[in-house]
Amino acid sequence: MKTSKTYAGIPENFSKIEQSKIVLIPVPYDGTSTWQKGADKGPEAFLDASENMELYDIETDSEVYKEGVFLADAITESSSPEAMVDAVHQATKKYINKNKFVTVFGGEHSISIGTIRAFNECFNDLTVLHIDAHADLRKSYEGSACNHACAVYEASQNTNLVQVGIRSMDVTEKTIMNPDKTFFAHEMAVNEYWMDDVIDQLTKNVFITFDLDALDPSILPSTGTPEPGGLFYYETLEFLKKVFEAKNVVGFDIVELCPNPTEKASDFLAAKLYYKMLSYKFSSNDDTYDVDELIDESPFSKLSKFKNDDDDY
Repeated sequence: MKTSKTYAGIPENFSKIEQSKIVLIPVPYDGTSTWQKGADKGPEAFLDASENMELYDIETDSEVYKEGVFLADAITESSSPEAMVDAVHQATKKYINKNKFVTVFGGEHSISIGTIRAFNECFNDLTVLHIDAHADLRKSYEGSACNHACAVYEASQNTNLVQVGIRSMDVTEKTIMNPDKTFFAHEMAVNEYWMDDVIDQLTKNVFITFDLDALDPSILPSTGTPEPGGLFYYETLEFLKKVFEAKNVVGFDIVELCPNPTEKASDFLAAKLYYKMLSYKFSSNDDTYDVDELIDESPFSKLSKFKNDDDDY
């Protein structure tokens, strides 16, 4: 996929790595999906839709692209799921080490194994907020621990994993799932306080992994495994805004856009959702922090674990 253009067509002075607070890493990978293929085309469709999006956000009265968004080279490693995860892991932590707000757009959900691993190495007491239709808690699937069905197994063992919107899973995943930190879609539908209940389970530092099939297929049909009974647009935004206001969201990824050439609304929703999440981050109470202050407060205290400080990425 092409990565020479700027994110959303923004002017080049807002797209250079030196001035940008935000990094966007595309990962066009679809090596382990088991039903509809095409998530590898998701990043390009997302970027194309982003170029046709208004960059003024009415709700937050902001133009977040002016914080600077650097569009990194796409990660195209596909020799094996394990190699892909390692490449995502290394690239993600490289940009975290540059003190950027790192975001990743997939590709299928297996890419999140790499992003979560990097963020967990860099931030203390991390919560992974997993918004998805599927539990994705298998330890291994089809011979690999880096399968999309295993996307948050590692997070369940190494972080504070909180799952939201779940409505499809294998019975074996019950043995791994934490019922106190799992919010099933059918229960959310009758619990007017579910958003506050989720936030009560989060630690200070939060990484969000957002699988687009968390959304109801009536508003986003173009995903590999659409499941009925999902989240709707404004309740999703209300929830995300609450999270960004209440916690220190340290980064996020969005995955599983499976574009359909005759249905562009899904691509555009994904583009708007990404931009909304940036808008919430940089218009929230966190938007005035500087890196030195964060280091003093120790969210970056694990950065000493980095072994590669070269500027390959």
